[in-house]
Amino acid sequence: MTTPTTTPAQLTPDIWHLAFPVGHVYIVRLADGSKDDSGGGGADRGADEGTGTDEGTGTDEGTATDEGTATGGYALVDTALPGSAPAILDGLAHIGARPKDLRQIVLTHSHADHMGSAADLVAATGARVLAGALDAPAIRGTAPEPTPALTGPEQALHESIRANLAESGTPPRRVAVDVELHDGDTLDGWPEPVHVLHVPGHTPGAVALHLPSAGVLFPGDVIGEGEGRLVLGPFNVDREQAIASFHRLAALKPGTLLVSHGRPVLRDAHAALAAATPETDWL
Repeated sequence: MTTPTTTPAQLTPDIWHLAFPVGHVYIVRLADGSKDDSGGGGADRGADEGTGTDEGTGTDEGTATDEGTATGGYALVDTALPGSAPAILDGLAHIGARPKDLRQIVLTHSHADHMGSAADLVAATGARVLAGALDAPAIRGTAPEPTPALTGPEQALHESIRANLAESGTPPRRVAVDVELHDGDTLDGWPEPVHVLHVPGHTPGAVALHLPSAGVLFPGDVIGEGEGRLVLGPFNVDREQAIASFHRLAALKPGTLLVSHGRPVLRDAHAALAAATPETDWL
């Protein structure tokens, strides 16, 4: 269940896709001499990403500071299910990266198919973990995972997935979050500065990552792809919040949408988003 279906597929000069049956992983090449996490440039919160808010964002003004430095290296967006670390490390090796070259693990949210292998990867690589501030307690294991409010069609799918996860017999190991992310933060050291968006609804602290110059968006589970169309991700703790987050991301009009479930949309994602109807999905 945790074996990727392919070796890493290069999507852009700096981004590769590791396709897993449940919860994809993206590898991003960092710039030489980069900071190894967020906030080096002093982000302005919410500068051009709409008007989303982050309740309980802490005390700073949109920077998540770390004094460490690195000479290039790689980042991961999400880590798939528990037990996926060997396949992810193999994927990194396939593109010429050693374990110590992994600098960052950015978790879009706290669900097991996204953070499930983070602890194993940290142990193997020493990478730092970044995640949304409101999901950090669940990722660390200091708070329970919020329960989703399921629609009727979601209920059967959720039960099937839970049964499959139980059969795997590998629960996720909790992991420390080194940097808590807030709406409007910036990740420096990527191919371009990455804008962090707090997109609650799927989980309270879900985050999306936007590379505006490249037109690339990592939406986490706010948006998924299925049967050639983009849909609202299922299993949300607050469906109305999730729909609002979907529309906020759609308003960015990305060209490339790197979803966690389904096939990545590599061109004209904005058109597919304009045709989406999240209000009617999963009803």
